[in-house]
Amino acid sequence: MSDIDLVKYGVLWQKVESMEAKIDKMEASIDELVAMANRSRGGFWVGMGFVSAISSIVGFIAHWFSNK
Repeated sequence: MSDIDLVKYGVLWQKVESMEAKIDKMEASIDELVAMANRSRGGFWVGMGFVSAISSIVGFIAHWFSNK
């Protein structure tokens, strides 16, 4: 006779399947978060470039008026 209790094995199997479903959902969420982080990183660099350009223009104008 086998020492394996089929009822306990079935319960364990069901728990493993539910955990696999939860892990799949977590993987999808993590992929979505990484995609959002990559999009925001691009926006950050565009913003930094815009602020840098504006500050350079303001600095040039201030320097131009201070020399006259």
